[in-house]
Amino acid sequence: MPEFFTVLPPEDALRRLRGHLQIPLPAEEVPLAEALGRVLAEPLRAPEPLPAFPRSTVDGYAVRAADTFGATEGLPAYLRVIGEVPMGRPPAFRVGPGEAAWISTGGMLPEGADAVVMVERTQRLDEETLEVFRPVAPGENVIAVGEDVAAGAVAFPAGHRVRPQDLGALAALGIVRVPVVRRPRVALVGSGDEIVPPDRTPGPGQVRDVNTFSLLGLIRQHGGEPLPFGIAPDRLEDLEAMARRALAAADLLVFTAGSSVGTRDLTATVITRLGSPGILAHGLAIKPGKPTLVAFCDGKPVLGLPGNPVSAFVVARMLLVPLLYAMQGLEPPAPIQQPARLTHNIPSAPGRIDWVPVRLERREDGWWAEPLFGKSNLIFTLARSDGLVMVPLDLNGLQAGDRVEVWRWD
Repeated sequence: MPEFFTVLPPEDALRRLRGHLQIPLPAEEVPLAEALGRVLAEPLRAPEPLPAFPRSTVDGYAVRAADTFGATEGLPAYLRVIGEVPMGRPPAFRVGPGEAAWISTGGMLPEGADAVVMVERTQRLDEETLEVFRPVAPGENVIAVGEDVAAGAVAFPAGHRVRPQDLGALAALGIVRVPVVRRPRVALVGSGDEIVPPDRTPGPGQVRDVNTFSLLGLIRQHGGEPLPFGIAPDRLEDLEAMARRALAAADLLVFTAGSSVGTRDLTATVITRLGSPGILAHGLAIKPGKPTLVAFCDGKPVLGLPGNPVSAFVVARMLLVPLLYAMQGLEPPAPIQQPARLTHNIPSAPGRIDWVPVRLERREDGWWAEPLFGKSNLIFTLARSDGLVMVPLDLNGLQAGDRVEVWRWD
């Protein structure tokens, strides 16, 4: 295997990949109840006005606003009560001059009425006589037809990511099938004779498969559909056969091991056989994660992640997550950054970007970030951390007490 020959900063490698992407992915329809978190493939227009009839926003009396002008507690307006608006069906009467009708919140405003007086501003003298102590303006305490959304108006644009409140809005419009961008399908291919499934007891020299499950969670968290293909043995023909099946079934292929430089590294050889243009970067200017392969094969992005769990996860956050958003037609959300001060020095070397897991601690004088130093095969270094601190490309480290931004996992 040749040495690293196109080592790039992660953002440059990602830019090369995105230059080849055809985005977004095709559309599909899903039931409304399954649309949460999905990205709309086309604008959704309101098929009808909402509300479809004028509605009261309070409990009170439907009136003609002009009949209440000048009303005060000392000199109330007197109106005749002619009935009660039924819920769930239109009233069978009209409100004329000097008349009022009881109406509950959400009830349909009767013809002739143009406002609602809150019950707290009234008093019943008898079955037919109502005192009104405050005037109301036309349209007061009433939602007009189409005030929420007009018929034919764009309720949500294409590219909108559906939130819980949006489900309610679509239900109100009677939209029960939602056109969304298909979730990116991400095939996960592991390799290594030393890797066994987590339900097996490892033998001497073996370890359980960590990367498949941490990446599976990361993919689902950011809108993708993981397709685990299992672990291939360290034989070129077996790894290539599994990779070809995986690439055919997915929109993006991720190798979860086997990309470190060495005689047992078969990933680069397999990638060169999967299609053009092939490898775009062999190595990233980053630690952990330098031995990363970035490729585009047969119209699909391919990542070869380092086998060490910390390296694989950090690189996936830098490259895989933005790709998942791009394939859905979205820009990735800005990272949640927590300002803090370092508790210890972080050594580094100019010419690479270092990402160091840290644990956050709240003290009387603010937030502090404690570096969790550990080798890149120690998964609990990540599990015990709250986020990452970046040492920029041109620095040889950070000092205790330096102010930093912690890129939080959440």
